[in-house]
Parts: sequence; C-alpha cells; structure tokens
Amino acid sequence: MESNAQIDNLDKKILGLITKNARIPFLEVARECNVSGAAIHQRIQRLQNIGVLKGSEFVINPVRIGYHTCAFVGIFLKKASLFDNVVQMLEEIPEIVECHYTTGQYAVFVKIFAHSNEHLKRILHDKLQAIPGVASTETSISLYEIFKKQLPLE
Repeated sequence: MESNAQIDNLDKKILGLITKNARIPFLEVARECNVSGAAIHQRIQRLQNIGVLKGSEFVINPVRIGYHTCAFVGIFLKKASLFDNVVQMLEEIPEIVECHYTTGQYAVFVKIFAHSNEHLKRILHDKLQAIPGVASTETSISLYEIFKKQLPLE
C-alpha cells in the first residue's frame, strides 16, 4: 500500500464526504469538491487500488435481527504453531464477526454476536473451546456500544 503522502487535500475532502454518507451520489461529491464526476470516479478508484478504501457495505444492526449479546473473547492457544489452524476454524463460526492477532496475554481476540447469553455459552463451549489448539478463553460481554467511528483524516 502506498504511503499517506499519496493522499492530497482533494482525496481527504472526498474521503470525508463518502465516510459520512456512503450512499452520497458521486455527482454530489463532485459538486462539493468543484471537480467533474469523472474525476471523482477516478479518485475513488485510485483510493481503492492503493488500499485506502476497503470497499463499501451495508451494516446490519445485530439487535434488529435477534442478536442481543455482543462479546469479546480472548483466546489462549496450546501452541503458537496452531495459530493458522485455529484461525481457519474460527472463521467457520458464523457468529464470530471479527478476529484479531494480538500482542499481550491473548494470541487471538474475537468479537462474537449471539442471540442471548445462553446462545453465547453454547458458542463458547460447543464451537470455540472445542477447536483443537484452543487452551482456554476469557470472555467480556459488551453491555452497549457507545460509539464507532472512522479514523480522522489528517
């Protein structure tokens, strides 16, 4: 990926607009930036190509589809050499929506959505802790997501 030096003020303005509203029409972005629609298309394509933009997506509200429990789980491995196999099996658990390779006490840190605390218990016991190579886990339940935001553009 190219360095931050490849991002100019126009790119920052475009990124600011589209991260506030991913559905903003490119022509509206062009008007706000005083450039052509074609220039916006080219800039956004370049930002995708250099890895600054990772795509666009619709975000599902987990609670609205019945997932009322959010938990973060630190995973201890029996051996570091089992990392790749464990991660491959974690990816197959649909309720795990994020997986991070971390420093500190855990080898892996995951975010899980479950229908209820009982469902979370079944995921932990029947799926996650049953993975060969997982030594143990530590779980924290999120009571409420206070905020989630994009990084600031400097």
